[in-house]
Amino acid sequence: MTAATAQALEVRGVSAALGGTEVLHGIDLAIGAACWTSIVGPNGAGKSTLLKVLAGLLAHRGELRLFGEPAAKLPARQRARRLSWLGQGVAGEGAADDLLVYDVAMLGRLPHQRWLAAPDAADRAAVERALRATQAWDWRERPLGQLSGGERQRVLLARALAVEAELLLMDEPLANLDPPHQADWMQTVRALVAAGRTVVSVLHELPMALAADELVVMDRGRVVHHGGSSDPATHAALEQVFDHRIRVHRVAEQWIALPR
Repeated sequence: MTAATAQALEVRGVSAALGGTEVLHGIDLAIGAACWTSIVGPNGAGKSTLLKVLAGLLAHRGELRLFGEPAAKLPARQRARRLSWLGQGVAGEGAADDLLVYDVAMLGRLPHQRWLAAPDAADRAAVERALRATQAWDWRERPLGQLSGGERQRVLLARALAVEAELLLMDEPLANLDPPHQADWMQTVRALVAAGRTVVSVLHELPMALAADELVVMDRGRVVHHGGSSDPATHAALEQVFDHRIRVHRVAEQWIALPR
């Protein structure tokens, strides 16, 4: 990896508005490749808005670069192969309830397929890997509408994994997952990073976020800190944006955030 491509994402002077109100204010940020970065902060900090900008889903001002290249100049198909998106909540993902789980996961392979072409062996293998990674393989012939919220979330995660993109952006991926499956999700992320992929997640679950390699701490539409998850300066910034109502502790070799 060259110095020019050592960053998976770079934003310079990025601002964005929702409903005519500016919610991101001149953000500068560089996210390293082959690591897991979590974006954290209080409600209304702009976390999900920033992630949508990074995904190219929201109009913005300023510069966005993907693996060293201007994102706006990347062909849509190439961008869809390099960047995978998991949006917030099972209701907002747009998958029809009558689609079979297998077919939902296969949607992640569309950027790799020719127009109207049938899935090939590589597509089928990628979908099986993704469904097995999320423990959803046994439901592959079930309609999405028959699944619980947590089960649906795992299928949508499988769809994102099936893209086999270099970069995965996930907005609140732990929603509706019980603790064991949250732990499974973290293991999946760690395996992706070990394979050289980049993961950026917005998380409300601070103990899980603190397991990331790096934290981006946001407040009121601005990045107030970006650093290693074990860095005392990162912990101080995290405590500050939550008005010192939490405190970061080291417990059983893990960082956790507890109420003061």
